[in-house]
Amino acid sequence: MAERHAAGGPGFVPVPAELLAARARLAEPGVLALATARPPQGKRAAAVLILLSEGERGYQLVLVEKRAELRTHAGQMAFPGGGIEPDDASPIAAALREAAEEAGIVDGVEVLGVLPAAHIPRSGFDVTSVVAWWTNPQPLAVVDTEELSAVHVVDVDDLLNPDHRSTWVLPVGFEGPAFEVGDLYIWGFTAYLLDELFDLLGWTRPWPRERHTEIPPRFLAG
Repeated sequence: MAERHAAGGPGFVPVPAELLAARARLAEPGVLALATARPPQGKRAAAVLILLSEGERGYQLVLVEKRAELRTHAGQMAFPGGGIEPDDASPIAAALREAAEEAGIVDGVEVLGVLPAAHIPRSGFDVTSVVAWWTNPQPLAVVDTEELSAVHVVDVDDLLNPDHRSTWVLPVGFEGPAFEVGDLYIWGFTAYLLDELFDLLGWTRPWPRERHTEIPPRFLAG
């Protein structure tokens, strides 16, 4: 089940023991090897926040939905994040700033690890992924209304469900993992991050990789 706001109210939620144990692995250089990523090119830098929290059905994570009218990434699901600005002290600072500007995530974020930057050829960005735990979940809403149409808090259990997993394929031959939760279709870089992160944490369940799904046409425009 995907929700458009975080479940639960204010209150400190400590980092679960299994995520504390994973902290050292998350910090290892090169621990996450994205199947389609290239080495950083050093031209444009960005950072995203992979924010986990405790929900009624186990872990949850925050995803944002891009506006359908955008010229690039229209309607796509993504992690909160964006370009690293000159005033940002680090990729962590950039990811936290973007999460606050996009979805109002401003309190109680405990960083677990920073994954190596991966180059995304289509956008030209070198993207650093910051994995964190939300110790004080708050209700969420779209702050950046020019960029986003919705903020979703998705149950990790739904993402891990083999019935919600498939492989997307493009006519030119590219393919990759996809996740479908309700009317949310997650593919591309965000899906690769989820796929590799779940493998790293030992959460992945066997799923039918031979099941192919079509990428919704709205994602392919332009």
